[in-house]
Amino acid sequence: MLANLRPGDHVLLERQNENREGDWYIQAWFRDETTYQLEFRNGVAAEHYQTLTTSEEKVSQALLGWAADEPDWQSSFTWNNIGAMFGAPTTEAAKEPTL
Repeated sequence: MLANLRPGDHVLLERQNENREGDWYIQAWFRDETTYQLEFRNGVAAEHYQTLTTSEEKVSQALLGWAADEPDWQSSFTWNNIGAMFGAPTTEAAKEPTL
């Protein structure tokens, strides 16, 4: 599947486990002709990470390692925590004018 991605396409693997709450997944997005964006999330927004690579082989190894629940599948990359991008938005209630 990874080898057949075209720019803009992505592949998503999700882990379903009734004993774990939240979203558990890994995804690879083929951004352009040379760059993959790889992301994974461990349950909650604060545990959402991203990296970029030009290596299809490393992306493939990461996807397979994650799917097999290998303990060090992510060690080939430098990961950035992007969880703040997915946190709950803060809104301030508008004050109603008093009469």
